[in-house]
Amino acid sequence: MGLTSNNVLVLAIASAVALFVGTVWLWPRLARRGWRAVSGRVGLLFATQLALFAALGLSANQSFGFYASWADLFGQEDEQGVVIDHTANGGSGGPLQVTDVRRVKETGSGRPQHGGQVQKVAIVGRTTHIATSAFVYLPPEYFQPQYRTRTFPAAVVLTGYPGTAQALVDKLHYPSTAWELAKDGRMQPMILVMLRPTVAPPRDTECVDIPNGPQTESFFAKDLPDAVLAHYRVGKKPGSWGIIGDSTGGYCALKLAMHHPEVYAAGAGLSPYYKAPIDPTTGDLFQGNGELRNRADLWWYLKHEPAPDTSLLVSSSKVGESNYKDTLKFIERVKATDRTRISSIILESGGHNFNTWRREIPATLQWISGRLSDR
Repeated sequence: MGLTSNNVLVLAIASAVALFVGTVWLWPRLARRGWRAVSGRVGLLFATQLALFAALGLSANQSFGFYASWADLFGQEDEQGVVIDHTANGGSGGPLQVTDVRRVKETGSGRPQHGGQVQKVAIVGRTTHIATSAFVYLPPEYFQPQYRTRTFPAAVVLTGYPGTAQALVDKLHYPSTAWELAKDGRMQPMILVMLRPTVAPPRDTECVDIPNGPQTESFFAKDLPDAVLAHYRVGKKPGSWGIIGDSTGGYCALKLAMHHPEVYAAGAGLSPYYKAPIDPTTGDLFQGNGELRNRADLWWYLKHEPAPDTSLLVSSSKVGESNYKDTLKFIERVKATDRTRISSIILESGGHNFNTWRREIPATLQWISGRLSDR
């Protein structure tokens, strides 16, 4: 059974309850001196505590989507990673292949022309040779005959670290939210490309081109749009693409929109930070290269580089978010530029979690929709 299986969660809860009841029932028999009685008490307490923590951990993982599988949890993820493709054209299957198709559950329709469709895809970067999986939401209009020649705007949607792309679909409800907003006329139909910024797990690459390592920024700025354009009817002009992310994905979204305005006309960071961290999960991202380190620092970039012609959105909460003061400062820094546009979502209270981001996603999708063209 998988890590995110409801059966696993039910089993963990049942085990915790059974051990608790068993401890209460057997305690009088073990309330004696002697190594056997003491060992029995210690064993029951330890097993009950372990089962309780397992149930709480599995429940939290179900709610927040930290890890997608047992291999992901124990750092043995083998589905995604950096690969070297030795064929001349990157493989006969092309840079993007559909591996699974599913309906958008919340729409209540199994027909894609009514409820849209979510496709699981495998992507291989032509230039970076990074391989990763993603989920692509296609709106109902994509399948309707009257729109068969139309192209659609697209938004890349990124998780935090470690995060799972599945959580963007099942926990943050991006496809169903986009479907509902478009149905009500509050945003235009858009394609969503949902994935992790962690394309070389378990390492957190912070969307950086790492010297002698994964070229993550180039993957998101070049290879990913190219792969999507080759497979789907997406607008080819810079104004057709946007990018959204939360936490680490929010930092990546802002940085990619600022570094590559010729690709991304808009970038939205939900609960972002503004400078790439260096910690045990990232390793040495810059290998002593000061230029790379400076470019990854959005404060430095705003001060020393020409203002990019792009639109940015940042979010925070007055109570519950550690980035609140930095976000206000970032807004003022961007407002002082002559070309970059800035918007914000500031909640009265909210934590660094899915519940907060679910409250911000509808407004974020409407905002980015209004800044993208379908041509």
